[in-house]
Amino acid sequence: MEASGRKADILEQVRKFAREREPGGGFVPGVTPILPAGGVHDEEDTVALVEAALGMRIAAGVSARQFERKFAKALGLRKAHLTNSGSSANLVALSSLTSPQLEDRRLCPGDEVITVAAGFPTTVNPILQNQLVPVFVDVDLATYNTTVERVEAAIGPRTRAIMMAHTLGNPFPATEIAQLAEEHELFLVEDNCDAVGSTYRGRTTGGFGDLSTVSFYPAHHLAMGEGGCVLTDNLVLARIVESMRDWGRDCWCEPGEDNRCAKRFGYQLGRLPQGYDHKYIFSHVGYNLKTSDLHASLGLSQLRRLDEFVATRKRNWSLLREGLDGVPGLLLPEPTPGSDPSWFGFAITVLPDAPFDRRQLLAFLTARRIGTRLLFAGDLTRQPAYQGRDFRVSGDLANSGIITAGTFWIGVYPGITPEMAQYMVASVREFVAGR
Repeated sequence: MEASGRKADILEQVRKFAREREPGGGFVPGVTPILPAGGVHDEEDTVALVEAALGMRIAAGVSARQFERKFAKALGLRKAHLTNSGSSANLVALSSLTSPQLEDRRLCPGDEVITVAAGFPTTVNPILQNQLVPVFVDVDLATYNTTVERVEAAIGPRTRAIMMAHTLGNPFPATEIAQLAEEHELFLVEDNCDAVGSTYRGRTTGGFGDLSTVSFYPAHHLAMGEGGCVLTDNLVLARIVESMRDWGRDCWCEPGEDNRCAKRFGYQLGRLPQGYDHKYIFSHVGYNLKTSDLHASLGLSQLRRLDEFVATRKRNWSLLREGLDGVPGLLLPEPTPGSDPSWFGFAITVLPDAPFDRRQLLAFLTARRIGTRLLFAGDLTRQPAYQGRDFRVSGDLANSGIITAGTFWIGVYPGITPEMAQYMVASVREFVAGR
């Protein structure tokens, strides 16, 4: 009881500290930084994190399992497996499709995976890391997603999968691409890292693919600090995902549990002797990509605010879209028809015939303390990391080239107030008017 009382006192002090830490003074245009992205945490988040630390829950445990159940339910899926990052989630997801347990459907070295050229590297890197061949397709401007027609044209005799992201939270045509994948017996991996809470034709993104992934890095919709997740409705794939994430082991008992399956010494696999301890039988060449209960406890606290965060992102995007409508020289973003995006950022493309270029506009915004980011890596085929790598390009990448030269995005995350959004609009309009 004495220890319990001290813990309650500590957490009350933590709550008080968190309240006092909140910045005061309000927004000062040109002085207060407007970040393009960031985590938004309150006193309950701080308490949740400290409470886990007081219990020394430094490995994945009760909070991780609880978060996996609640997050899977929130996205309408059966299974979720936490990882230490969204990038790791992508690696685990695609690596799982190389499992021998998938028999004739497994991906093998030299098989092709269709993806988009204008994106983030860790959607593509797992393809190369598994000795597979990326097939790059172009995207449409304004939505920054590819089309069913481009994907279909890219399918060749070695094509076995599609892996792509919902760009800046804007869904790609997921129903149609999922149907195309099914018709051609292709796996679909849905990188949902930027789009938690988005819907396409009334369905939540993350539920269209055989596997989907999420990131909980502070820039994303829920901010654990570091963290990611692989989700699926397919229980066979879920078991493979868990094995790939957890060293490649065959056993499904939690670390620290002994013989929960009641068959710990009842297996004979590979060339091992009968009865070899199942906790030390490995069926995959896997990784250790788990997260900790510290991160999961913060994720659980953040999850209670998901609807609020999504609504605020949509509001901020709408304020920017309405405020910048009609500004000459700029192409503004458009939601994919049939979608309701939970936006990650607000994309702007400086058109090739504009009387100014992207660098000039970004320098102006930076001077006003308005944070900006490019549309990730632009055309990945032009990045130094991919020179000399084996990939294929389907069609031309004209729009990806325009994105590389002229596209950037500004923030819509929940830390941005309407006043900040209006200041960003006024700043962009002032710059363009001066040209």
